Amino acid sequence: MKSESENSKKLKDFFGREYESLKLYVSTKISDTANRDAEDIVQDVALKLFSGADRYAPINNVAGFVYRSIKNKIIDVMRTTKKTDSIDIDKDLLEFAEALNQSTDNYTSDQMIPVLKKCIQLLKPAYRDIIIAVDFEGYSYKEISAETGIPIGTLMSRRHRAIGILYKKIELEINKHKIIL
Repeated sequence: MKSESENSKKLKDFFGREYESLKLYVSTKISDTANRDAEDIVQDVALKLFSGADRYAPINNVAGFVYRSIKNKIIDVMRTTKKTDSIDIDKDLLEFAEALNQSTDNYTSDQMIPVLKKCIQLLKPAYRDIIIAVDFEGYSYKEISAETGIPIGTLMSRRHRAIGILYKKIELEINKHKIIL
């Protein structure tokens, strides 16, 4: 039992000292992929390591152990991430435009499609990917979590933030071009 508590202590000390360095390391490795949020990846790895600390043999090289785990997570994310650079205008986009504009009677779906398409493309890749996966491709949070290893709660939070940002971008885009819808 002594090595179990020692592993947890070693991991806690290491993450406490090196957290910012770990985020920087992740961000340099995944700058051109989806699910780019370095902090999410570091936290996912930390959670898995802490929850399994009692199952590992004594960890002698904590830095190597953590960096190898992060490297493996980055590889997993890069393998499972689909590049989604464009959105075709289809039934799903129309439904999404209607859902976003239920509260405003002035907007029509046909007028919102170009604005919505542009604003979705302007989102941070992790946010764009979750919107596309859930709202256009029909994936459940559970399916995405199983595929990427990202916790369901993190995915739900990302989508919630993405919708909020999307609303603001749409409003700015409409006001910027003085679009009368």
